Amino acid sequence: MKGKRLKTAAAFSNSATSPGVMGFPGHAERSVALGEVHARPYPLIDTPRILIQLAFMTEGGSTVDHAVLAELSRSIGVASPARDARHHIMPWGNGTLRWERHTEFSTYLWEGPLPRTGQAAQHPFGEGFNPPGTVIDGVRLEIIRKDAGAAALIEAFDPTSLCYSDVENGLASIVTDFRQDGDGMTRILILDDGLSPARAGALSQRVIEIETYRTLAMLGLPLAHSLSPRIRRIEDRLAGLTTEMRAPDADNHKLLDELTSLAAELEADAASSLYRFGASRAYNGIVLERLAALQEEPVTGYETWAAFIQRRMAPAMRTCHSVSGRQENLSEKLSRAATLLRTSVDVELERQNRDLLSSMDRRAQLQLRLQRTVEGLSVAAISYYVVGLFYYLAKGAEAYMPELHSSVVTAAFVPIAILAMWFVVKSIRRSHKDE
Repeated sequence: MKGKRLKTAAAFSNSATSPGVMGFPGHAERSVALGEVHARPYPLIDTPRILIQLAFMTEGGSTVDHAVLAELSRSIGVASPARDARHHIMPWGNGTLRWERHTEFSTYLWEGPLPRTGQAAQHPFGEGFNPPGTVIDGVRLEIIRKDAGAAALIEAFDPTSLCYSDVENGLASIVTDFRQDGDGMTRILILDDGLSPARAGALSQRVIEIETYRTLAMLGLPLAHSLSPRIRRIEDRLAGLTTEMRAPDADNHKLLDELTSLAAELEADAASSLYRFGASRAYNGIVLERLAALQEEPVTGYETWAAFIQRRMAPAMRTCHSVSGRQENLSEKLSRAATLLRTSVDVELERQNRDLLSSMDRRAQLQLRLQRTVEGLSVAAISYYVVGLFYYLAKGAEAYMPELHSSVVTAAFVPIAILAMWFVVKSIRRSHKDE
């Protein structure tokens, strides 16, 4: 039976690598799309059986997982999984080890026969096992026949948190107290009353996933608790800044710098918590889906899994949602306050620019007056030099023409020189004005 199951899983894996259809080339991602349906096949389980799963946080890295699996494969002489594999099945002792890689964690599930009283299960998680990361969840699931002896096993659970309900249309019952035993494992009991191996495998996978994803969903709660005081501090400071903005003598530049610093701090916290809160919402959705798929029927005197988990998880998820909503709301408020401050700063700058332009205009007018004064003086100075040169010319000509009086001629030339220089300066000014 075990060999047949391993061959079936291998057939699923091989069928996902088909190159095309009827000789036509296949899409590059077709293998992934087809293989995803069979990416996580549930085991076929005969009663009685024990399943032990450990989930390790690996942040999506598969290098360490492949190193661990390669070491385990070498120890028993089987082939290691491919580098791009996301799941792998290998025999271990008298059972089977299943590895699956998820987005931020990986799971190692060992399934084998229920050990006899006083004996330990032959799982691979002993001293020679090198964990790929930190353990986030551990589950010990036992599947036994539902008979008179099951009552004694149920009494071993903590009655204050005991959850007991019928599933699979009465063909099975699921029992747990969500407590951790001495090994840190959450113990779950399935009482089989006529399940087929396929239904037993599907049910066991579903209840293990409920416990695993429940733990992962709760990882957002410590982060929400750590962020809440910081958000409160930013909210209080924002209220103080908006009050200071109303003062007539407020230093808008200083307020804008502080507001920008608060916005940067908030955005950094929001960016760091975005993935964790999003993951918690996704994991919580998976838990709710798995609980709905159980279709529990309550057992008189006991609480159902769905009622217990909803009562414990719903407040935590609301806390995460509240912190995430406060971050978004506070970010919008900071943005609006910064916009108001920037508007005030821009108005102040425009006022300063207006005063500066007025000052520059007055200065230009003074420069123009000075320039006109200098132009008048320059006309007089240039005319003086021109008249002087003309006098020397007339003085020299007087030696050849005695009847030419140089002083009279020079005096007559003075208005002509001044008028000529004035036209020259005016033409120069006009050419500069056109340019």
